[in-house]
Amino acid sequence: MEATLKPEARRKPILKQEIAFLLIHLLPLGALFTGATLFDWILCGFFYFFRMFWITGGYHRYFAHKSYKTSRWFQFVIAFMAQTSAQKGALWWAAHHRHHHRYSDTPADPHSMKIYGFWYSHVGWIVGPDFKETDYKTIGDYAKYPELVWLNKHYLVAPTTLALVIMALGGIVDGGSITAMFSTAGFSALFIGFFLSTVITYHGTFSINSIMHKFGRQRYQTGDESRNSVWLALLTMGEGWHNNHHYYEVASRQGFFWWEIDVTYYILRGFQAVGLIWELKGVPDHIKFSKDKKHAQELKRQYDQSRPPVAKDERTEKTEENVEAS
Repeated sequence: MEATLKPEARRKPILKQEIAFLLIHLLPLGALFTGATLFDWILCGFFYFFRMFWITGGYHRYFAHKSYKTSRWFQFVIAFMAQTSAQKGALWWAAHHRHHHRYSDTPADPHSMKIYGFWYSHVGWIVGPDFKETDYKTIGDYAKYPELVWLNKHYLVAPTTLALVIMALGGIVDGGSITAMFSTAGFSALFIGFFLSTVITYHGTFSINSIMHKFGRQRYQTGDESRNSVWLALLTMGEGWHNNHHYYEVASRQGFFWWEIDVTYYILRGFQAVGLIWELKGVPDHIKFSKDKKHAQELKRQYDQSRPPVAKDERTEKTEENVEAS
């Protein structure tokens, strides 16, 4: 057993290759020279939650787990919006996340806190040189779309666009004109509204890889260290129900029960209501009320046996109802 838990050899970060990542953390300090307005702080809060939604609902639940379906054009919108978070391309993100689920909390896991410790699971694997490339084979179902591959390769297009939009908003609101975006008004919005919200979004996202594999409760026996936390669920718009997710990863909701707040899922339901997405995958009762996969199989058999037989001419109607409910 010990041999299977022996860590892989991981290379240390190369500082000169991580200057941009370091600068993103330092640039909010520019507000010490420009000052910061109330509007800048409103931008910071808004764009934290705005981008957190696209990370959770886009990078994670759509590209990594295919928990719902959408059109090709809106698929591109999802990828673009998610990439405004400056967490590289959607294909890169999703491929590594699939790898994480395949090898969760084993030495092959890109960011296991159990194997590699808090620092490495939180940010070390990102700044290290071992996971820089996109595994297009793992994400081949989406890599067949050339526009997604282009966006994945040019992953700075989306965050740069958002940074310019935020500067323009700062110029208009604080400077009185869009031309003021290149004055103190625009730069203070950039430092706080873009860079500070980016840093906070980074660590909100990274906390799921680190904190959620150490602290919290385990409802289900998943064979790894994934846990649930209501506090992180609130901060990450639903991702804190991490043990739930590792137990049944294809679901579009991670708060399995009504009292488990999952804001990302509520927004996805709204998107479904207006036709932007469809076929949200739900959580079957035999999954929700079980404790492990063996128990889930037993419950499924019990539920199947207790259901009344469906008349032959009703089956098509029942199937359609189930699809709509999902």
